[in-house]
Amino acid sequence: MPMPIEIHFKDVDLDLVAETGGKVVVFVGDNGRLDAGARRVNRLTRKALARFVESEAFAKLSPGDVRPMAYPAGMAAVAVLVVKLDKRPSVQEARKAGAQLAKQLGEDDLLVLAGTLGRPDEIALGLALRAYEFDTHKTGKKSQSGSATFMVSAPEEVAKSARSNAAIAEGVFFTRDLTNEPANVLTTDDFAARLAAMQEIGLDVEILDEDALTKLCMRTLLSVGQGSDSPTKVVVMSWNGGKKGDAPFALVGKGVVFDTGGISLKQAAGMEEMTMDMGGAGVVAGVMRTLALRKAKANVVGLVGLVENMPSGSATRPGDVVKSMKGDTVEIINTDAEGRLVLADVMWYAQERFKPSGMINLATLTGAILVALGHENAGVFSNSDDLSKALIKSAEAEGEGAWRLPLAPAYDALLKSKVADMKNVGGRHAGSITAAQFLQRFVKDDVPWCHVDIAGVASTKTETAYAPAGATGWGVMALNRLIADKYEA
Repeated sequence: MPMPIEIHFKDVDLDLVAETGGKVVVFVGDNGRLDAGARRVNRLTRKALARFVESEAFAKLSPGDVRPMAYPAGMAAVAVLVVKLDKRPSVQEARKAGAQLAKQLGEDDLLVLAGTLGRPDEIALGLALRAYEFDTHKTGKKSQSGSATFMVSAPEEVAKSARSNAAIAEGVFFTRDLTNEPANVLTTDDFAARLAAMQEIGLDVEILDEDALTKLCMRTLLSVGQGSDSPTKVVVMSWNGGKKGDAPFALVGKGVVFDTGGISLKQAAGMEEMTMDMGGAGVVAGVMRTLALRKAKANVVGLVGLVENMPSGSATRPGDVVKSMKGDTVEIINTDAEGRLVLADVMWYAQERFKPSGMINLATLTGAILVALGHENAGVFSNSDDLSKALIKSAEAEGEGAWRLPLAPAYDALLKSKVADMKNVGGRHAGSITAAQFLQRFVKDDVPWCHVDIAGVASTKTETAYAPAGATGWGVMALNRLIADKYEA
């Protein structure tokens, strides 16, 4: 599996600049002033850097933009990468600079002359996040990224602050890997095994098989997978880094490893993209990995329902009525609205067993959310102003778009069934909202809760700021920040 690029921090030694191969990175602010590292490069290149900085081309660059100077005279490097960045950049400007450097990386090593520049740890995070390619199943020569060495004035201090960012990058990569995997590789068994392996980094992991789920009366969850040969599972991951006895915060993820739509079969065009329908479970797994790696001082439990939605002679039919673990009955009108059936039972189980201080569920739940928000924002629905504001604030701070949409009793009328307590769909109108209204019925009144529909942001056909086309890892950074800011002891 892809791993984040190797990044090291060391003391500034400008005598090494001339003889260093690979690519050398310098930073120049909008005022055009050259710091010590840039002045050394400028001298070695016979003032070529200064000429570029004085040009109209440099003036047109935005903060974080990068321009290469290829094969500089007087240096062993194959290129000097000039980054337009002020001495005290914002977090997003610093990460953008790192991401742009990653796009210039190739197989070469980077020597980054950061000196006393602010936020070198955030530049490193942007570099790590963007230097990703899922090439596990490609034959022949694999893509290979070089390493990066940051010369900074206080390397031990910067390395310490960068350590938690490295945990974030690894969590994001884990989520991307899971979301990018084809369904014949990432079966429910394989998914559960990958999560169980995280016991090695300190997580407590428990796997509930179909017999256990049957005893727990998780019938809506089991109904989704009963047409598949792959066994349905629930995986519980616990991180106990907070005060003993404190209620954990719960994360719940939809893990449909492949979604054909079941008997309500999807059209063939684009169905191959349904390998990403486990994106919510992927985010939960990535967050739990990050929390464990950085030894978060919080109690957090992550639960994922792993299932495959297939048509067969044993598959759930439209019109079937199924009783949930809670005891409510559901008339299944459309078997392609399966994610809410998975989440309903897992959310109820999370509350019954763990009595959480709050709960967030994540799912690639509705196509309607793409119509509403496109690929720029996840949709947030909540019964708690405090929790939803904290989540959206965390997402904004991490550059991950999120937008709150309404919940209201009036939408419940669309879920009325003639033969059961509710239907699993409410029709075309307000599709994302009625899905959230359905889920809210499985949230206890005293539990602060957010439902996050990530159908538009979990995977994209074009590159994003920090990821190539494909899985983005959206949500790992936002939820990690939320836990750090709101729930850590």
